[in-house]
Amino acid sequence: MRIADGRPLFLLIRDSYRNWGFPKGHLEPGETADAAAMREVAEETGLQTLRLRGEIEAIDWYFRFRGRLIHKVCHFYLMETDSSATCPQRDEGITACRWEPFERASDLVSYENARAVLRRAFDLVSAPSTAS
Repeated sequence: MRIADGRPLFLLIRDSYRNWGFPKGHLEPGETADAAAMREVAEETGLQTLRLRGEIEAIDWYFRFRGRLIHKVCHFYLMETDSSATCPQRDEGITACRWEPFERASDLVSYENARAVLRRAFDLVSAPSTAS
């Protein structure tokens, strides 16, 4: 989505821990990573008219949960929509959705690895078009 001056807006979600980041989730059986990304964004934000532009990048990290070391991998995709109306999926712990320009989004994002994804997304949407 773009604001009046042509700058792109980035959609952030806030989780139940009050951290700002991006929608993410799990693959359903037989689902591809890009299909899962589209489904999760729609579920977590209420946006239904999404267009997939391509993969941004995959990130992975480790964390401890109930004494076990967990390795998580997330594939992030660049999407666009003409809609601005969102509806956070509260029953999944999404407490807010927010459209922000890059600079504000970068300040809000809670984790450094998500900030790197945001920077890559910004670079992709800011690159001059090579179409002729």
